[in-house]
Amino acid sequence: MRSLTICHVELTLVQHLQFPLKGPLMKKIIALFYLTLFLSVLVACDRTPRLNPLPEDAVILAFGDSITFGTGAEEGEAYPEILARLTGYQVINAGVKGELSEEGVARLPGILAEAQPDLVIICHGGNDVIQRLSAQNIEANIRAMVELSREAGAQVLLIGVPQPSLILQSIPLYERISWDMGVPIDKHALPDVLRRNELQSDGIHPNAQGYAVLAETIAKRLR
Repeated sequence: MRSLTICHVELTLVQHLQFPLKGPLMKKIIALFYLTLFLSVLVACDRTPRLNPLPEDAVILAFGDSITFGTGAEEGEAYPEILARLTGYQVINAGVKGELSEEGVARLPGILAEAQPDLVIICHGGNDVIQRLSAQNIEANIRAMVELSREAGAQVLLIGVPQPSLILQSIPLYERISWDMGVPIDKHALPDVLRRNELQSDGIHPNAQGYAVLAETIAKRLR
């Protein structure tokens, strides 16, 4: 399996590897080694999955739980509604408050059949994390959502969900899914919002300003 931190790990190795320099030949060998390693790092970093351009009349399905629904903000201030205004695309808010990822897997096929989206934005699993449910089950359910969306002919964008802690960062399982399945991911958007008190409503959900920042971050990926 490809390393999730290959760029950082290999660059660190480049900085710390030491060889005895014995003559011009050894220097050339070392220079060639460094060049080869540097090029391999560039290739690995360039493999980050990206979205293909969407058609002008694209339909986007924002699928998730309370963060997609817009808890913490007034009606019309959830990120899917703001994203629609920013991009001009039709964005369907399919967020359900309190939903677990297992329930989301069961709900998704019907919505896909009805909406026939070009892109599905998956921001799910937060309630599982809060309830301390199995990380393996969360990962299996998110993978199932990706597979269902692709089978329906849609591209997928993952939004990494953070685990509540002093240092908020996306749970590793989202990045693992991204690499294993070749799914574009934004692992910083939500944690970056929830780290800032002025952008959150209760420590778990963004407020209206936070949803606006989240929507703008996602919109940049669609341009």
